[in-house]
Amino acid sequence: MLRVYVDAATKGNPGPSGGGVVVTGTFNDEAIHEQLHFPLGTCSNHEAEFRILLAALEWLVEQHYTQTTILLHSDSKVTVQTIDKNYTGNPIFQPYLAKFKELEPHFSMLLVQWIPENKNKGADTLARQALRKFFKT
Repeated sequence: MLRVYVDAATKGNPGPSGGGVVVTGTFNDEAIHEQLHFPLGTCSNHEAEFRILLAALEWLVEQHYTQTTILLHSDSKVTVQTIDKNYTGNPIFQPYLAKFKELEPHFSMLLVQWIPENKNKGADTLARQALRKFFKT
């Protein structure tokens, strides 16, 4: 099982955004611990949360970490609720939900769970690093 923590940081709303991902657990009896950060472009804070979640899923697919249970944690209630309900009335979020639906079948078991911000410090730190690194803020 792999636990994946995602978070985004945005300077301004909208503004330059970065995302952080922490992956920890075991895969094929191998211990995994990855810390990743990504530029997310200029977007709103909610869009950035969707973008980093999708970037994490794409990275997991690229690494072939799909045949295990993935427990993905996000402190974005908007993102998690949209995925849980499989619905959004917000036209800006609809492409993100569609992309999630496209990626989801790659995984044997994918669970997305909301966690409080204070339980997501590692991903938050990486998101802020990405913002500084890629956008010189």
